[in-house]
Amino acid sequence: MLVGGSGFLGRGLRDRLVGAGHHVTVVGRGAPTTGPGWQTVQWDGRTAGLWAESLEGADTVVHLAGKRVDCRPTSANIDELISSREGTVKLVGHVVSQLESPPTTWVQLSSLAVFGDGGEGIIDETTTPPADGPRQMVEVCQRWEAAFDGATKDMERTVLLRPAIGIGGAGDPATSRLLQLARLGLAGPVGGGQQWVSWIGAEDFFDLLQRSVLDQTMTGLYHLAAPTPVRNHEMMAAYRRAAGRGIGVSSPKFITKVGAWLLGSDPGLALTGRRCIPGRLLAEGYQFRCDNFGDAVDLAVAELST
Repeated sequence: MLVGGSGFLGRGLRDRLVGAGHHVTVVGRGAPTTGPGWQTVQWDGRTAGLWAESLEGADTVVHLAGKRVDCRPTSANIDELISSREGTVKLVGHVVSQLESPPTTWVQLSSLAVFGDGGEGIIDETTTPPADGPRQMVEVCQRWEAAFDGATKDMERTVLLRPAIGIGGAGDPATSRLLQLARLGLAGPVGGGQQWVSWIGAEDFFDLLQRSVLDQTMTGLYHLAAPTPVRNHEMMAAYRRAAGRGIGVSSPKFITKVGAWLLGSDPGLALTGRRCIPGRLLAEGYQFRCDNFGDAVDLAVAELST
């Protein structure tokens, strides 16, 4: 069962699991629908309705639900970011605890934003997140993960995934926005451009999501990130090149904050950075399909054009 699986990630994972011969139930806010190998059931994210019956006998729950982080960091929005994650995890956990035949596996999405602004340090799964930081990043993720720990204490297998920015795939929001800025000549370095950007190509992202569901040896915490983080100025240069623009106007911190607010976004998404690596995946010998950021951007732009 994919909880909150009607978005970009859920659709991609659903199609892969169905293609591998599995039946998938998607829990989302839209009207119930069906397709070859899958069905959707409706929920409101707050109460245990008819959707809860679909968990009986399911072998795996994948929790993807949560409000989009690309919003102004107002107190109301941050409270909603928390409740849409912490609250829904607790709700599903409560439902699972009441079942006669509950799922044996729970795969949970979190985010590398739990590290806030990581500076120059290299961050892997052994790194302890800060006690505090930008509330819309650190507190949101900490409460999200704490709810997951509480909800899964009796589960046979649990997997906690902290993904980086996904690059590529149909509906890739990062490439859509950054490519638009590049075409407008605005994709220069942001806030000096030295902050680190952790990223992962879409093929690796979805491959690892699918593996987390099907591979019984995959347990515990994983960072889903390419082993080659880039600095912000390198990221912006890759998008300028893909857009055929030689230069781009840089954005000092003040301008970035004003512009993000006008666009209804969070300037922290651009001004903070983390130098994260996938320590466990590398130790397990995972072979990344794409570990070059420029190649990932070229592929993502080509996908948007088709």
